Amino acid sequence: MRRKLLFLVLFLPLFSYAVKIKEISNIIGVRDNQLIGYGLIVGLNKTGDGVTSKFTLQTISNMLQSMNVKINPKDIKSKNVAAVMVTATLPPFARQGDRIDVVVSSIGDAKSIEGGTLLMTPLKGVDGRIYALAQGSVSIGGRNSRGDNYLNHATAGKIPSGAIVEQEVQFDLYQQKEATLSLKEANFQNAITIQNLLNRFYKQPIAVAIDARTIRLKKPEDKSMIEFLAEVGELSITYNNRQRIVIDERTGTIVSGVDIEVEPVLITHGDITIQIQEQKRLPKMTRNSSATNMGNSMQIQSQNHTVVTRQGATTVANIARSLKKLGASPKDIIAILEAMKNAGAIHADLEII
Repeated sequence: MRRKLLFLVLFLPLFSYAVKIKEISNIIGVRDNQLIGYGLIVGLNKTGDGVTSKFTLQTISNMLQSMNVKINPKDIKSKNVAAVMVTATLPPFARQGDRIDVVVSSIGDAKSIEGGTLLMTPLKGVDGRIYALAQGSVSIGGRNSRGDNYLNHATAGKIPSGAIVEQEVQFDLYQQKEATLSLKEANFQNAITIQNLLNRFYKQPIAVAIDARTIRLKKPEDKSMIEFLAEVGELSITYNNRQRIVIDERTGTIVSGVDIEVEPVLITHGDITIQIQEQKRLPKMTRNSSATNMGNSMQIQSQNHTVVTRQGATTVANIARSLKKLGASPKDIIAILEAMKNAGAIHADLEII
């Protein structure tokens, strides 16, 4: 079946818009931390790891030995156990006793881990320390209208609130006199805008942009650091954002701004030829007269059809719509947009996912 192209146009201006500082920046030091562990899921109905997963058999033997039950891994024939990797995200300021979600994924030849129970599994950070302990029943997902599982023979699942935080990541934000904002996207103009806005708002030089992404902040004397950062995060700026074209190559979806213009260019792709020319109108003959720019004209020609746009700016949206009318495949449209970007005819960022 031929894939259909879904072309979406963002009709909101992408050049600048009002946005809160907390939505476009992070506070350095306030971050998530990834945790990982290795564990066993038990209670499976003969859908666990087989005898070929020797690491699972050895793990079972080691676990039983810790409970004073000695058994040779070669004597274990059970398929009710599966070895899994357990992952979780430790949020900032998580405290002892807090619960976090965990994800379990089979690493053996188990057919399904549905209905199993994860045994107590230490979750470690990149420094090798144990920050949480995970344990609980695995949830695979819901069922459809016929009562079938969404994931047949699922080898991955979740345990909501399945881990308890045992060790905290120490970060005393309250006692800090300075903080640093890191913009999610590097932009010199945005960094300067935030610096000037904060200095005007507090009527003192409390913010300094040190590069296109980093703004160093100094807490006012009459506020705590928590109050200060909460107030800073709620302030709004006019945010300058680079235009972007996002293409999902798998589904053929293209998301683009409505006003992304394409410069004059000539591209041939298969039986499709696209020619974009600058149109000028000659004035009446005078000593200092010059031609007037009337915008661009676009001509798209294929083997059986021709589409012509005589005047006005040529945009990515116009080109995509015209190519779709000609019956061009999503693969062809993506290839043409990539060629235009490489030729310098499109100045927006092109992101393929």
